[in-house]
Amino acid sequence: MSGTATARPRWTAGVPRQRQRTGGPGPGAGTNRWAVLVVLCASLLLVAVDATVLHVAVPAVSEDLRPGPIQLLWIVDVYPLVCASLLILFGTLGDRVGRRRVLLLGYGLFGCASLLAACAGRPEVLIAARALLGVGGAMIMPATLSILRQVFPDRRERALAIGVWTGVAAVGAAVGPLLGGFLLEHFWWGSVFLINLPLMAVSLPVGRRLLPESTGDGDGPWDVLGALMAAFGLFGVVLGVKRIGGAEPLSLLTLVPAAVGVALLVLFVRRQRRREHPLVDLDLFARPAFGMSVGCIVLAMLALVGLELVAAQYLQLVLGLTPLETGLRLLPLTLAAMAAGLAGSRVLHRFGPRAMVAGGFVLTAAAVLALTAMGREDRPAFLVCCFVALGLGLETTLFGAYESMLGEAPAGAAGGAAAIGETSYQLGAGMGIALLGSVMNAVYAPGVTGVPGVPSAAGAAAGHSLGEAYRVADRLGGPPGAALRTAARDAYVRGLHMTLGVSAVILLAGAAAALRLPRTAEGEQGGG
Repeated sequence: MSGTATARPRWTAGVPRQRQRTGGPGPGAGTNRWAVLVVLCASLLLVAVDATVLHVAVPAVSEDLRPGPIQLLWIVDVYPLVCASLLILFGTLGDRVGRRRVLLLGYGLFGCASLLAACAGRPEVLIAARALLGVGGAMIMPATLSILRQVFPDRRERALAIGVWTGVAAVGAAVGPLLGGFLLEHFWWGSVFLINLPLMAVSLPVGRRLLPESTGDGDGPWDVLGALMAAFGLFGVVLGVKRIGGAEPLSLLTLVPAAVGVALLVLFVRRQRRREHPLVDLDLFARPAFGMSVGCIVLAMLALVGLELVAAQYLQLVLGLTPLETGLRLLPLTLAAMAAGLAGSRVLHRFGPRAMVAGGFVLTAAAVLALTAMGREDRPAFLVCCFVALGLGLETTLFGAYESMLGEAPAGAAGGAAAIGETSYQLGAGMGIALLGSVMNAVYAPGVTGVPGVPSAAGAAAGHSLGEAYRVADRLGGPPGAALRTAARDAYVRGLHMTLGVSAVILLAGAAAALRLPRTAEGEQGGG
């Protein structure tokens, strides 16, 4: 493993000025690295809560704002897509002007965007607010991993820190649905965004006081054009993927955005290879362990986020649970993930990255396949067992992949490696919602058309979503309404089973890819 620092970061808080000029004795010299870890985890919690809190609120948002099917998908996935598109840019900016400075600015923007989202009265406003949240998240996320990589140069200590870091991500995923469900029981859906405000109000002054400032080498100009090419390329590809599950999968509105997106991404890669100071150091991908780790993160998140969104709607709309009950049902998944993250360091050094990541993928695939037994009847104990296995498997996979990725990158490339890792995380999340949502729609929509006694226009409206089908059924009333409700519920369950099958295939592909990871995790000393 390559863990020796190639360029020592400059620390400008907690380190005497003379040491700043000469390089100093290392990242941990003038600051308590464990206190820094606490602040970084609080930063991650802010973003992780917002990534999941909206899941249980989707039916309420749909009922209140009445977004179209494309608008509803954008409300959910514009946040991870904007975040993924801008991570490289803000990761680079942090290397130049200071990671703490960008992190604190991200806190402020995140809070303002949360207030705008809470007050949104139209789908377009909510989409714009979620996009601004994505910008704030892109400013926050790279700083957490890049600072963690520099503060913990020893690989064994860093493995423990990453375990805590990923465990906090699981806590955020658990707290999000629980808080969202509780707030929806007592307030309107916009309250799910207001929970970001107290977190930001605490994180901003504490981070300003405790976090040390650090920068990278700062060589070369920022490639803003390259960042825009990547952003628009990702948007084009995902828009095409989302429309594949619609009524016209081969229409120009599907093929043109996808083709333009792919072309922009190809041009972005070529541009980065030609530039003396690229936004993304593509040479990192020449290291098999690094590239495979990034791919495993994408595949794991692709399966996780799409499944979580589908599961939340299944629990509410098929089983009839309240938002708070839905959050409680999802709690075993995230608590199991938290436990796996905290135990990850020991598991990694006992079994190695290859067995850890591949085993996590296989366990997750087994849990996903078991979930195909879900139907119209509630089976609480069975769901708890499946969710526990799902949480353990996914977190084991993500921990091993993140640790391998950061351990493979030199300390001098920590900012770029962190941005790549977080980009893969957010891109996988956005693609998961788009791809698995499209699979669900492709199976669900035909199941609600042609229901006896239901007008064709009503059937077409019901094909937008299960929540819309219930509203149409209520308007129709009588036997036609009851028939539409039953057909929609059955179609949704069939779509869920197909989505689970696709997820299992993705996870098994991840297990095969993980076989190229190193067999053992080598210790890394010093080098900061």
